[in-house]
Amino acid sequence: MNCSASSGPITWSKLLPKLLALDLDGTLIGRDLLLRPRVLAAVAKAREQGVSGCLVTGRMFRAALPYARELSLDAPIICYQGAAVCDPNTDEVWRHTPLPNATALAVARLAKADGFHVQLYANDKYYVERENRFSDLYAQLALMRPIVVESLEETFRFSDATKAVIIDDAQRIAGYAPQLERAFRTQAYVTRSYPQFLEVLHPAVDKGEALRFVADRLGLEMDCVVAIGDSWNDEPLLRAAGFGIAMDSAPPELQAVAQAVVPDVSRDGVADAIERYVLR
Repeated sequence: MNCSASSGPITWSKLLPKLLALDLDGTLIGRDLLLRPRVLAAVAKAREQGVSGCLVTGRMFRAALPYARELSLDAPIICYQGAAVCDPNTDEVWRHTPLPNATALAVARLAKADGFHVQLYANDKYYVERENRFSDLYAQLALMRPIVVESLEETFRFSDATKAVIIDDAQRIAGYAPQLERAFRTQAYVTRSYPQFLEVLHPAVDKGEALRFVADRLGLEMDCVVAIGDSWNDEPLLRAAGFGIAMDSAPPELQAVAQAVVPDVSRDGVADAIERYVLR
Protein backbone atom coordinates (compact mmCIF):
# COMPACT_ATOMS: atom_id res chain seq x y z
CA MET A 1 0.00 0.00 0.00
CA ASN A 2 1.24 3.48 -0.86
CA CYS A 3 -0.09 6.37 1.21
CA SER A 4 1.31 9.09 -1.04
CA ALA A 5 -0.94 11.33 -3.07
CA SER A 6 1.60 11.59 -5.89
CA SER A 7 4.56 9.72 -7.30
CA GLY A 8 8.15 10.44 -6.33
CA PRO A 9 9.88 10.51 -2.96
CA ILE A 10 7.44 10.60 -0.07
CA THR A 11 7.41 13.65 2.17
CA TRP A 12 4.86 14.12 4.90
CA SER A 13 3.07 16.84 2.96
CA LYS A 14 2.29 14.23 0.27
CA LEU A 15 1.03 11.51 2.60
CA LEU A 16 -2.62 10.66 3.00
CA PRO A 17 -2.87 9.23 6.52
CA LYS A 18 -5.03 6.14 7.01
CA LEU A 19 -4.83 5.72 10.78
CA LEU A 20 -4.70 8.24 13.62
CA ALA A 21 -3.26 6.72 16.83
CA LEU A 22 -4.24 8.81 19.83
CA ASP A 23 -3.04 8.67 23.40
CA LEU A 24 -5.83 9.48 25.83
CA ASP A 25 -4.81 11.05 29.17
CA GLY A 26 -2.88 14.28 28.72
CA THR A 27 -3.45 14.20 24.96
CA LEU A 28 -7.17 13.86 24.21
CA ILE A 29 -8.35 14.64 27.74
CA GLY A 30 -7.01 16.62 30.69
CA ARG A 31 -7.62 16.18 34.40
CA ASP A 32 -11.29 17.09 33.84
CA LEU A 33 -11.55 13.84 31.79
CA LEU A 34 -13.63 15.60 29.10
CA LEU A 35 -13.26 15.60 25.33
CA ARG A 36 -13.28 19.21 24.14
CA PRO A 37 -15.64 20.33 21.32
CA ARG A 38 -12.88 21.37 18.89
CA VAL A 39 -11.13 18.02 19.36
CA LEU A 40 -14.38 16.10 18.77
CA ALA A 41 -14.98 18.10 15.62
CA ALA A 42 -11.46 17.54 14.28
CA VAL A 43 -11.59 13.78 14.87
CA ALA A 44 -15.02 13.64 13.18
CA LYS A 45 -13.66 15.54 10.18
CA ALA A 46 -10.73 13.12 9.89
CA ARG A 47 -13.13 10.18 9.95
CA GLU A 48 -15.22 11.85 7.20
CA GLN A 49 -12.06 11.93 5.10
CA GLY A 50 -11.51 8.20 5.58
CA VAL A 51 -8.98 8.26 8.42
CA SER A 52 -9.58 5.60 11.07
CA GLY A 53 -8.93 6.38 14.72
CA CYS A 54 -7.31 4.19 17.33
CA LEU A 55 -6.97 4.91 21.05
CA VAL A 56 -3.56 3.92 22.43
CA THR A 57 -3.64 4.16 26.21
CA GLY A 58 -2.42 2.76 29.48
CA ARG A 59 -6.02 2.62 30.68
CA MET A 60 -8.04 -0.51 31.20
CA PHE A 61 -10.36 -1.41 28.32
CA ARG A 62 -13.49 -0.47 30.33
CA ALA A 63 -11.97 2.89 31.20
CA ALA A 64 -11.06 3.67 27.58
CA LEU A 65 -14.20 2.37 25.84
CA PRO A 66 -16.51 5.34 26.63
CA TYR A 67 -14.06 7.69 24.91
CA ALA A 68 -13.81 5.50 21.82
CA ARG A 69 -17.61 5.54 21.60
CA GLU A 70 -17.87 9.29 22.12
CA LEU A 71 -15.32 9.79 19.32
CA SER A 72 -17.08 7.15 17.14
CA LEU A 73 -13.82 5.23 16.70
CA ASP A 74 -14.15 1.67 15.47
CA ALA A 75 -10.50 0.61 15.18
CA PRO A 76 -9.21 -1.65 17.97
CA ILE A 77 -8.34 -0.03 21.30
CA ILE A 78 -4.75 -0.52 22.39
CA CYS A 79 -4.96 -0.53 26.18
CA TYR A 80 -2.72 -1.38 29.13
CA GLN A 81 0.26 0.25 27.33
CA GLY A 82 -0.15 -2.34 24.57
CA ALA A 83 -0.61 -5.44 26.73
CA ALA A 84 -4.17 -5.84 25.42
CA VAL A 85 -5.79 -5.00 22.10
CA CYS A 86 -9.59 -5.09 22.11
CA ASP A 87 -12.38 -4.49 19.61
CA PRO A 88 -14.62 -1.63 20.82
CA ASN A 89 -17.61 -2.97 18.88
CA THR A 90 -17.60 -6.61 19.97
CA ASP A 91 -15.39 -6.54 23.11
CA GLU A 92 -13.30 -9.25 21.43
CA VAL A 93 -9.75 -9.43 22.75
CA TRP A 94 -7.51 -9.45 19.68
CA ARG A 95 -4.41 -10.05 21.77
CA HIS A 96 -3.41 -10.22 25.45
CA THR A 97 0.23 -10.31 26.56
CA PRO A 98 0.30 -10.43 30.37
CA LEU A 99 3.20 -10.04 32.76
CA PRO A 100 4.18 -13.59 33.81
CA ASN A 101 3.06 -14.62 37.27
CA ALA A 102 6.54 -14.91 38.78
CA THR A 103 7.56 -11.48 37.53
CA ALA A 104 4.33 -9.81 38.62
CA LEU A 105 4.68 -11.17 42.14
CA ALA A 106 8.37 -10.26 42.32
CA VAL A 107 7.59 -6.69 41.27
CA ALA A 108 4.82 -6.44 43.85
CA ARG A 109 7.02 -7.83 46.63
CA LEU A 110 9.89 -5.48 45.87
CA ALA A 111 7.78 -2.35 45.51
CA LYS A 112 5.84 -3.11 48.69
CA ALA A 113 9.07 -3.73 50.59
CA ASP A 114 10.32 -0.36 49.34
CA GLY A 115 7.19 1.34 50.69
CA PHE A 116 5.21 1.89 47.49
CA HIS A 117 1.52 1.46 46.72
CA VAL A 118 1.03 -1.44 44.26
CA GLN A 119 -1.87 -2.39 41.99
CA LEU A 120 -2.16 -5.59 39.93
CA TYR A 121 -4.56 -6.06 37.01
CA ALA A 122 -6.44 -9.06 35.63
CA ASN A 123 -9.65 -9.58 33.63
CA ASP A 124 -10.08 -5.81 33.20
CA LYS A 125 -10.18 -5.23 36.95
CA TYR A 126 -7.52 -3.97 39.33
CA TYR A 127 -6.61 -5.10 42.81
CA VAL A 128 -5.05 -3.42 45.83
CA GLU A 129 -4.37 -4.42 49.42
CA ARG A 130 -5.60 -1.11 50.79
CA GLU A 131 -7.15 2.11 49.60
CA ASN A 132 -5.19 5.30 50.20
CA ARG A 133 -4.51 8.64 48.53
CA PHE A 134 -2.63 6.91 45.72
CA SER A 135 -5.40 4.45 44.91
CA ASP A 136 -7.85 7.36 45.18
CA LEU A 137 -5.86 9.33 42.60
CA TYR A 138 -5.97 6.41 40.18
CA ALA A 139 -9.68 5.76 40.80
CA GLN A 140 -10.52 9.42 40.12
CA LEU A 141 -8.80 9.21 36.74
CA ALA A 142 -10.06 5.75 35.78
CA LEU A 143 -13.59 6.42 37.08
CA MET A 144 -13.69 3.00 38.73
CA ARG A 145 -12.76 1.67 42.13
CA PRO A 146 -10.30 -1.13 42.90
CA ILE A 147 -11.05 -4.53 44.35
CA VAL A 148 -9.52 -4.62 47.82
CA VAL A 149 -7.96 -7.97 48.76
CA GLU A 150 -6.13 -9.15 51.84
CA SER A 151 -3.09 -10.27 49.86
CA LEU A 152 -2.04 -9.59 46.26
CA GLU A 153 0.32 -12.53 46.60
CA GLU A 154 -2.52 -14.91 47.35
CA THR A 155 -4.94 -13.37 44.85
CA PHE A 156 -2.40 -13.72 42.03
CA ARG A 157 -0.79 -16.91 43.31
CA PHE A 158 -1.62 -18.83 40.14
CA SER A 159 -2.45 -15.95 37.78
CA ASP A 160 -0.54 -13.72 35.42
CA ALA A 161 -1.18 -9.98 35.66
CA THR A 162 -1.95 -7.79 32.68
CA LYS A 163 0.27 -5.20 34.32
CA ALA A 164 1.48 -3.83 37.64
CA VAL A 165 1.22 -0.16 38.56
CA ILE A 166 3.27 1.46 41.33
CA ILE A 167 2.00 4.84 42.58
CA ASP A 168 3.61 7.48 44.73
CA ASP A 169 4.54 11.16 44.65
CA ALA A 170 6.12 12.17 41.33
CA GLN A 171 9.61 12.85 42.67
CA ARG A 172 9.77 9.48 44.40
CA ILE A 173 8.53 7.65 41.31
CA ALA A 174 11.11 9.41 39.13
CA GLY A 175 13.86 8.17 41.41
CA TYR A 176 12.48 4.63 41.63
CA ALA A 177 12.06 4.03 37.89
CA PRO A 178 15.77 3.42 37.13
CA GLN A 179 16.05 1.13 40.16
CA LEU A 180 13.13 -1.01 38.99
CA GLU A 181 14.47 -1.12 35.44
CA ARG A 182 17.81 -2.42 36.74
CA ALA A 183 16.11 -4.98 38.97
CA PHE A 184 14.06 -6.50 36.15
CA ARG A 185 16.20 -5.75 33.07
CA THR A 186 15.01 -8.40 30.55
CA GLN A 187 12.05 -9.58 32.63
CA ALA A 188 9.78 -6.55 32.23
CA TYR A 189 9.14 -3.29 30.41
CA VAL A 190 9.04 -0.38 32.87
CA THR A 191 7.56 2.97 31.88
CA ARG A 192 5.92 6.09 33.31
CA SER A 193 2.50 7.35 32.25
CA TYR A 194 1.47 10.01 34.74
CA PRO A 195 4.37 11.45 36.77
CA GLN A 196 2.99 9.54 39.78
CA PHE A 197 2.54 6.20 37.97
CA LEU A 198 5.21 3.62 37.23
CA GLU A 199 3.89 0.79 35.05
CA VAL A 200 5.41 -2.67 34.63
CA LEU A 201 4.51 -4.95 31.73
CA HIS A 202 5.65 -7.95 29.71
CA PRO A 203 9.05 -7.14 28.15
CA ALA A 204 7.69 -7.53 24.60
CA VAL A 205 4.96 -4.96 25.21
CA ASP A 206 4.87 -1.25 24.45
CA LYS A 207 2.56 1.14 22.61
CA GLY A 208 4.66 1.13 19.44
CA GLU A 209 4.79 -2.63 19.15
CA ALA A 210 1.03 -2.84 19.69
CA LEU A 211 0.43 -0.17 17.05
CA ARG A 212 2.44 -2.20 14.53
CA PHE A 213 0.28 -5.21 15.37
CA VAL A 214 -2.94 -3.26 14.79
CA ALA A 215 -1.70 -1.65 11.58
CA ASP A 216 -0.71 -5.06 10.24
CA ARG A 217 -4.12 -6.52 11.09
CA LEU A 218 -5.76 -3.59 9.30
CA GLY A 219 -3.50 -4.00 6.27
CA LEU A 220 -1.77 -0.65 6.73
CA GLU A 221 1.86 0.35 6.44
CA MET A 222 3.29 2.35 9.32
CA ASP A 223 4.01 5.24 6.94
CA CYS A 224 0.24 5.69 6.84
CA VAL A 225 -0.02 6.24 10.60
CA VAL A 226 -0.01 9.52 12.55
CA ALA A 227 0.48 9.20 16.32
CA ILE A 228 -0.01 11.83 19.03
CA GLY A 229 1.13 11.53 22.66
CA ASP A 230 2.29 13.45 25.70
CA SER A 231 4.26 11.26 28.12
CA TRP A 232 7.22 8.93 28.56
CA ASN A 233 5.17 5.85 27.65
CA ASP A 234 4.38 7.42 24.26
CA GLU A 235 7.98 7.37 23.02
CA PRO A 236 7.66 3.90 21.41
CA LEU A 237 4.34 5.04 19.88
CA LEU A 238 5.83 8.10 18.20
CA ARG A 239 8.90 6.17 17.04
CA ALA A 240 6.72 3.49 15.42
CA ALA A 241 4.39 5.84 13.52
CA GLY A 242 5.05 7.33 10.13
CA PHE A 243 4.64 10.75 11.71
CA GLY A 244 4.86 11.33 15.47
CA ILE A 245 3.47 14.40 17.23
CA ALA A 246 4.10 15.43 20.85
CA MET A 247 2.09 17.81 22.99
CA ASP A 248 4.17 20.74 24.22
CA SER A 249 3.49 19.57 27.79
CA ALA A 250 5.45 16.39 27.03
CA PRO A 251 8.80 15.71 28.71
CA PRO A 252 11.88 16.65 26.67
CA GLU A 253 12.60 12.98 25.93
CA LEU A 254 9.34 12.68 24.00
CA GLN A 255 9.56 16.01 22.21
CA ALA A 256 13.04 15.00 21.02
CA VAL A 257 11.67 12.03 19.02
CA ALA A 258 8.61 13.85 17.62
CA GLN A 259 8.48 15.27 14.10
CA ALA A 260 6.14 18.01 15.32
CA VAL A 261 5.05 19.59 18.60
CA VAL A 262 1.58 21.05 19.16
CA PRO A 263 -0.11 22.92 22.05
CA ASP A 264 -1.09 21.05 25.19
CA VAL A 265 -4.48 19.49 25.91
CA SER A 266 -5.89 22.68 27.44
CA ARG A 267 -5.31 24.43 24.10
CA ASP A 268 -6.80 21.70 21.89
CA GLY A 269 -3.46 20.37 20.69
CA VAL A 270 -4.96 17.26 19.10
CA ALA A 271 -7.29 19.41 17.01
CA ASP A 272 -4.32 21.55 15.99
CA ALA A 273 -2.38 18.42 14.98
CA ILE A 274 -5.24 17.00 12.94
CA GLU A 275 -5.92 20.29 11.18
CA ARG A 276 -2.26 20.80 10.31
CA TYR A 277 -1.04 17.29 9.53
CA VAL A 278 -4.04 15.04 8.78
CA LEU A 279 -6.88 16.89 7.06
CA ARG A 280 -6.67 17.48 3.33
